[in-house]
Amino acid sequence: NLFVAAKAFAAGVILATGFVHMLAGATEALTNPCLPDYPWSKFPFPGFFAMVAALITLLVDFMGTQYYESKQQRNEVAGGGEAAVVEETSSVLPVVVERGNDSKAFGEEDGGGMHIVGIRAHAAHHNHSHSNAHGTCDGHAHGQSHGHVHVHGSHDVENGARHVVVSQILELGIVSHSIIIGLSLGVSQSPCTIRPLIAALSFHQFFEGFALGGCISQAQFKNKSAIIMACFFALTAPIGIGIGTAVASSFNSHSPGALVTEGILDSLSAGILTYMALVDLIAADFLSKRMSCNVRLQVVSYVMLFLGAGLMSALAIWA
Repeated sequence: NLFVAAKAFAAGVILATGFVHMLAGATEALTNPCLPDYPWSKFPFPGFFAMVAALITLLVDFMGTQYYESKQQRNEVAGGGEAAVVEETSSVLPVVVERGNDSKAFGEEDGGGMHIVGIRAHAAHHNHSHSNAHGTCDGHAHGQSHGHVHVHGSHDVENGARHVVVSQILELGIVSHSIIIGLSLGVSQSPCTIRPLIAALSFHQFFEGFALGGCISQAQFKNKSAIIMACFFALTAPIGIGIGTAVASSFNSHSPGALVTEGILDSLSAGILTYMALVDLIAADFLSKRMSCNVRLQVVSYVMLFLGAGLMSALAIWA
């Protein structure tokens, strides 16, 4: 529960980063008077680019989930997982069977063996019930059961694929944002600008890293992949700072090229971060069964979500 609450705080930080910091910065850059009136003052480009980024992220999210689901299913079939799990579940899962008037169990073969239909390769099973399920939070259901058992694992496969895709897309959004804010910090030469930027960078990088680390943990990557993703996240902001410092002497922040580049990158980053915060972090946790069955967790998570968004938004006063 503590992990879920902390993840909710991090989601609020990421959401505020996308809406309040990145999108506002993009609007400021793309509406700058130094840009020509056409086309930049004729169309709301910041919101448009953010929307395009969110839609592209949705498409990548969907395609990535489909790819990893099919890959995991192929690996299970190729590895003979179906036969192994069916054999295992047949020895550990109780099967309650009702007999008809002819004293033969439903699904029983003439030779006395049981015929179990619809088996798929995971150890979760359910019985069809004639009555409505009660106690959805504790997983109990009452009613008369048919004599066949379905063992399925599509839910486990889907969850595993979702965690992998979410962690990779979240890293993409955070990395793009880290490079941008690193560049901004690197080209800054005024202490009045650098101090609040460092405070904002430290705050949201910490909680973005926390959210990313939680997603990587849920995805159960191999140690090598997890270390690479962690290092990639940790190095992008310093790399951005280094690049910004190198070009600071020749960089003109008010040139049309710099303003357009900054505005487009900020808009795209805002769209990715907003999508990830709302869809893959907030909706995934706050609409889950675990959350709906725990009132205390709901209250704490919502408080942490609003607190994270509020504190990150307040930083916009200085940075």
